[in-house]
Order: sequence, then structure tokens, then C-alpha cells
Amino acid sequence: MDELLDLLKTNARLTDRELAVLLGQSEEEITRRIAALEADGVIKGYSAVIDEAKADPNSVKALIELKVTPQSQSGYDEIACEIADYEQVESVTLMSGGYDVLVSVKGKNIREISQFVSARLAAIEAVTSTVTHFELKSYKENGIVIHEEERDERGLISP
Repeated sequence: MDELLDLLKTNARLTDRELAVLLGQSEEEITRRIAALEADGVIKGYSAVIDEAKADPNSVKALIELKVTPQSQSGYDEIACEIADYEQVESVTLMSGGYDVLVSVKGKNIREISQFVSARLAAIEAVTSTVTHFELKSYKENGIVIHEEERDERGLISP
């Protein structure tokens, strides 16, 4: 991957000036490159990596595997786009292997996600089966460590 993209992926809050210094380029060149990457659709947006457990300890995330019958004219695209339009859906990915589509969703509780799966996803005619996995704990997201081991100092004897 491009070094500029690597830096932006790690910390999108770096200024063009900071990026220029890190990459040994002019600030103007960095500004032009970023504008071109945005215009070409390489950079789709900027976001923060949030520790959801700290931000909202009651929220629930789930990964849902879907087996899907591809549509004659659009394959998986039409179904994936339909699923992506739901507010609860954070990501939709076409997969190889034992299932076709992986959907990441977020809800207020397990019941809300279960209801979403049964009322929305399973109701799509092309969806032939679903398997839901609830997230228990997140350790790393987008290359950033979410959970850091807390040091257990019980039993340590100080001199």
C-alpha cells in the first residue's frame, strides 16, 4: 500500500504539513495527492476507531454469515446493496468459502439484533441461511489495539 495511505489509515488526523515532513514531500504535493485519492474514490472517508465497550457498554455487535442465491442479472451486488442500506449494518463483504456474505451489525441489545436478522435479513428471498456470531470482546480494529492487558499486581511484593 502507498506510504501516504498507510499514514492516513493509522492516523487520519495528521495535517498535510505533518504528512509532508514524514514523507519528505512538499505540503502542496500532499494536498494534491490526497485530493486525487479522494476524487478517484480510493479514500472513501475518515473515521475514528472507537472502543465501543467504553463508549456504550450496553451496545452489541454481531457478525452474520449469509448464504445467498445470486441474482441472474446482478449476482450478489443487488442483495449486498440492499443489506448495506439498513441503518444497523456497519459493513457488508462478499466472501469465499462456506458462506457468501458477511454482515457486521450493531444494536442496543441481543434481542434487537436477533429481530433484525429474523425480520430483515432472513426475509430477503435470496438469503437461504444465516449464522449469527455475537462479539464478546474486541482486541484490535483497523490495525489499532482496542484492548490492552491490564496488569494484575495482586500478589506482587514490594521491598
